[in-house]
Amino acid sequence: MRKIKIPAEFLNYLKKATHIAVLTGAGISAESGLKTFRDSRPSTGSEAYWAKYRPEDLATPQAFARDPKLVWDWYSMRRKKVAEATPNSGHFALVEMEKRVPNFTLITQNVDGYHRQAGSQNVLELHGNIQKVKCYDGCGVVESWQENNAIPRCEKCGAYLRPDVVWFGESLPLDAITAAHKAALEAQAFFSIGTSGMVEPAASLAHTARQNGAVVVEINLDPTPLTPHVDFALHGKSGEILPELIGRVWGRG
Repeated sequence: MRKIKIPAEFLNYLKKATHIAVLTGAGISAESGLKTFRDSRPSTGSEAYWAKYRPEDLATPQAFARDPKLVWDWYSMRRKKVAEATPNSGHFALVEMEKRVPNFTLITQNVDGYHRQAGSQNVLELHGNIQKVKCYDGCGVVESWQENNAIPRCEKCGAYLRPDVVWFGESLPLDAITAAHKAALEAQAFFSIGTSGMVEPAASLAHTARQNGAVVVEINLDPTPLTPHVDFALHGKSGEILPELIGRVWGRG
C-alpha cells in the first residue's frame, strides 16, 4: 500500500485532537459495490424494468401519493441492493477513529445505513435511512423495514408507511442538520470523504469548519469544487487511505 503524503505535524495534530467531524457521501459506499443514487438504474436482469424511470420521478411525495405501490417497489429493489453489499474498510476505519477521539461526529449523506452497520455510534443521517420506514402522514412512527409485497400500514394511525428517506422537495431533518452544523463549528479537524462537495447544505459544512479554525481534509477519487479550499486533499480510495491514516496516527492496535 502506498504511503499517504501528510506532514508529520498534522498527524501529531490529529492524535491530540479532541473533536473531529466527518462528512461522507456516495463515494465511500461505491467502494462496497453500491451504485450511486443517480447511477442506480438497472439495465439488465430482472430489474431492467426500472431503467425507464428517473430517480427524480419516483423519489417525491407526489409520486408516492399518485402511485404508492410503484414507489414502494422501486425502493424495495434499492433496499435489496443495499442488503447485498456490506460496509467496507473505509466504514470500519471510521469506527476505529471514533473509538480514539473523545468527541466524534459522523455526518453522512448516504441512506444505506452502512455506518451504523459497521459499528459507528454518533451518526447523523442527513438524508435518512433506507433500512427504515416511517408514517406517511407524519404521526411519528418509525420502524425497521420489513420486506413485504404489500405496502405496510402504520399501526398507530392506519396511513401507509413510506421509506424513511428525504425525498426531492422535502427539507432535511432539522435536528440532524443543526447537530451537523454544531459539529462543524466545534471541530478541530474536518474530513470530507467521497462527496462531490456540491449538495447543500452539507457542502457548506467543510467551509464552516475551516472558517472556525479546523484543519480540513478531503479524501476522494478525484478533485471536487471543495479541493482548492482544503488543507489536505488525498486522492484515492477511502478504503485504502483511511486505514493507513488511522494506523499512522493512532497505531493499528
